[in-house]
Amino acid sequence: MHKTIVVAAAVILSSTGVCLAQPQGITREMIARALPLEGAPKAEPGPYQVTSEPAFGSSGLHLYRPAALDAFSTKDGLPVMVWGNGGCAIDSTHFSGFLTTIASHGILVVGTVPQEGAAARQETADDMRAAIDWAGKENGRAGSPLIGKIAMDKVAVMGTSCGGFLSLALGADPRVKTIGVFNSGVQTPPAGQTQGKGGPSPQPTADALPKLHGPVLLLNGGEPDFLMGASAATFEAINHVPAFYGARHNAGHSATYFHPGGGEFANVASNWLLWTFKGDKEAGKMFVGKDCSLCTNSNWDVKSKGINK
Repeated sequence: MHKTIVVAAAVILSSTGVCLAQPQGITREMIARALPLEGAPKAEPGPYQVTSEPAFGSSGLHLYRPAALDAFSTKDGLPVMVWGNGGCAIDSTHFSGFLTTIASHGILVVGTVPQEGAAARQETADDMRAAIDWAGKENGRAGSPLIGKIAMDKVAVMGTSCGGFLSLALGADPRVKTIGVFNSGVQTPPAGQTQGKGGPSPQPTADALPKLHGPVLLLNGGEPDFLMGASAATFEAINHVPAFYGARHNAGHSATYFHPGGGEFANVASNWLLWTFKGDKEAGKMFVGKDCSLCTNSNWDVKSKGINK
């Protein structure tokens, strides 16, 4: 099994919610490094206008969803994507552009937000698990605009940096069919340190990987991304489920999340969900075969396992 790199345990938050996990020698500038906006691919929104609103009956959750729901039914429901924020920040609104683009493709996106009057804290795997629970209840709640319109057999968790740690942790949940681990990966704890359970900043080890039971999308920001090594090692260690690895040259740890609409990373995440959950062959061309669009894109280094149709 490929050995992961060691990262420090400390995680703090920036004003944008980016993960500020700072191993020795890692600076804030390295953490904030993003793909330059000029000349970068733009976000490609889907066909649906999006509404952003608090989750009914759950003050710690926030939704991004198609505003018009007539197109969705029990036979063709909204897939669900639960998002894990950078820095395990509690406030998903920092990623609103990125999440809105994904929702515009016909996805129900659920993120966390601070609860009024509550003590400041970080997002946990339990928060994301509660988001899945909420979607299941809302799908059956009388009077809900989403009643019968949520595809609970099509649940994804995705997250960046510390939020990617949470996605790995939630990948064991039997309801989760695919995960996205962005600018993140499994960790090797420092010598003598035991892996904690729960807490605001879980750092999953390779022990989490055999518990995954669906396709895994791993993205990072290339050489400037200090967790590129962990992302690559995680891909190498996955051998029992399909996995796709993409390193975007010069994107850095913050990649394109704060470009308008989330930029290029929003397009990749959206196409993964469309292909995985809706069988969209056009979206699948980004990942499938040696001539996939990311495979032939000189801005990306990619590898895949089990991605053959």
